[in-house]
Amino acid sequence: MGNRLTQIATRTGDDGTTGLGDNTRVPKDHLRVHAMGDVDELNSHIGLLLCEPVPDGVRELLVDVQHQLFNLGGELSMPGFTLLKADALLQLDSALAEHNAALPRLAEFILPAGTRAAAQAHVCRTIARRAERSVVALGAQAELNDAPRQYLNRLSDLLFVLARVLNRVDGGDDIYWKSERLARAAAAAAAGGDE
Repeated sequence: MGNRLTQIATRTGDDGTTGLGDNTRVPKDHLRVHAMGDVDELNSHIGLLLCEPVPDGVRELLVDVQHQLFNLGGELSMPGFTLLKADALLQLDSALAEHNAALPRLAEFILPAGTRAAAQAHVCRTIARRAERSVVALGAQAELNDAPRQYLNRLSDLLFVLARVLNRVDGGDDIYWKSERLARAAAAAAAGGDE
């Protein structure tokens, strides 16, 4: 494992390279650095989401997710090393099942909107998907454990579900896409009720 940071401004990156956790240096546009950066950005946006009022259970879950994302980023920075454990995936699966059970079925696609907290959860979801794509791209060129890719995939699903949960905190609801299919179904239902 690489040394812990003792200073931030080292100037060693001035040549366009960065150090990995195993003390090797790679170009800053390397796929591994992209993946690490996307995971870091996701973690930062979850920190922003935590600035919003969210239920205590959701807050505790997201704080733990931040720690797991730090492990995930560490694993990406140290080729061949494992930091993300299987119980991290199980925690996401359990949270998905718990929160999904409390939500009504979707009638149509929803917009990434609603309360500030829900909208920020949607931002986190999209960054999680980008981080997942970066990890997949890296995995096509380097050997990676499955857990980072699986974690990001499950996390993006959970963030979608949490956005729906957060829209309901004060009695709100999903913001549905105004699709033509829904409009026709509503018109047909209204016409059937007029007979």
